[in-house]
Formats: sequence, structure tokens, C-alpha cells
Amino acid sequence: MARTALITGASSGLGAEFARQLAARGADVVLVARDRAALETVAADIRSRHGREVEVLVADLLDAEALAAVEARVASGIDVLINNAGFGLDLDFASTPIDDEVRHLRLHVEVAMRLAHAALPAMLERGSGRIVNVASVAGFVPRGTYGAAKGWLISFSRWANVAYGPRGVTVTAVCPGFVHTDFHARLGLPPGREGVPDRMWLDAGTVVREGLRDAARGRSVSVPSWRYKALVAGSRLLPDALVVRAASRGR
Repeated sequence: MARTALITGASSGLGAEFARQLAARGADVVLVARDRAALETVAADIRSRHGREVEVLVADLLDAEALAAVEARVASGIDVLINNAGFGLDLDFASTPIDDEVRHLRLHVEVAMRLAHAALPAMLERGSGRIVNVASVAGFVPRGTYGAAKGWLISFSRWANVAYGPRGVTVTAVCPGFVHTDFHARLGLPPGREGVPDRMWLDAGTVVREGLRDAARGRSVSVPSWRYKALVAGSRLLPDALVVRAASRGR
């Protein structure tokens, strides 16, 4: 098991779950997010349950100075990088302020790219390491700029896993569908407003468990649950207009 894992967006949701499961497997963890109080709560829980070392790194990853500090911490030596930080936007690109779209693109693409770039030299020199990019099934279908950004992560992960896997460093895009976290609440959507059938919702613990399993197996892409595997496969056979209409449900 890895010695140290750094997780962005670790104050809640999938990020906190990645931290808990990695700690349970014997890793020390570095938790990165903007909310110190929430990070300290996650850190206290991990220390209590698993007895692992926990480092709290408070950072707004869209702030250049804060991002540079996280890059430096990554470059100093970690065994696993989990690029999880992100947020959603309304699907109507034309009505969304362009500055919000740029921040969205930077967090999902530029930040993940910079942290992966910072992690690789030490990992390659050591001959071992894992990078997990939390993407989405939205990256396989036409679904606004969120899907476009996640599509970049998927494509990058597929290439990087082939390029660096033979040198001991695996890169995996974990691509869940709708997950029971606070992601949608932060979009201002109360429970029950997604219009998505109950059977399509996933548990965060399952998503992380399957994602870490696939990363350990050296897979470049992990799509948790047979339901979403079937959805991704089917979307490749249908016309764009039909896929866009189907994908517009929920946010």
C-alpha cells in the first residue's frame, strides 16, 4: 500500500471518501481544500478510526500562490495523487458568466494537469506511483462544458497510463455517474430535483472502492457499476441529438 496520498477536494464527498479508504488501507494522507473546519473534521475522523498521519493543507486551488504551494507539496514526494477537486455549472453555456466557465475549466483541467506534472518526476524516478483523476461518465457524452472538461481528463489519463505505466506509474480516470454527495446541493438543487431515477444513483463508498481497485489493476479508465458501463457503451452507438437530450436530465 502507498505510504502517502494527497487528495484535493478532500473536505467532503468523494474526496473525503478517498481519504478514508486510503487511510484504512494504510496510507498517510494530505487533505487539500478551502474549508479548514471541514478538513479538520475529516482529519480527526481518520486519525481516530485508522491511526494514520494526516496533514491538512488549506488552499483555494484557483489562487496562483495557493496552487503553487500545493504543487510544491506534491513535488516533494507522494505515492498517490487524487485529483478530485471540482464543481458543476448550469448546462446552459450561453447564460453562464464566462468568468465562471473559465474558473470551472481551470479547476478541472489546469489544476489537475499541474498537479500531475508536479507528481510525475519523483514517481518516475522512484519507479512507482498512482495518479487518479476523478472524471465522470459525462466525459463520454456531449454534456456542456462539464462533460468537455471531464473528457479532457479521460483522454489525458488514457494516454498517460500507456506512456508511464511501463515505468511504474499508473494514471486512472474514475468516471462515476450520479453519486450521493453534496455536489448537487452546492449547485442549489434540493433533494428530489434531479429528475434521475433512484437506480442511477451510486454510493460514494462503492465508487471509491471500485476506482481504487481499477487503479491498482493499472486500468486507465474506471466506470463504477454495470449500469453506467452499459450507458457509456450505448451512447457510442446513438446519434448526438438523442444522447444530448438523454444526458440533459439532472446536473
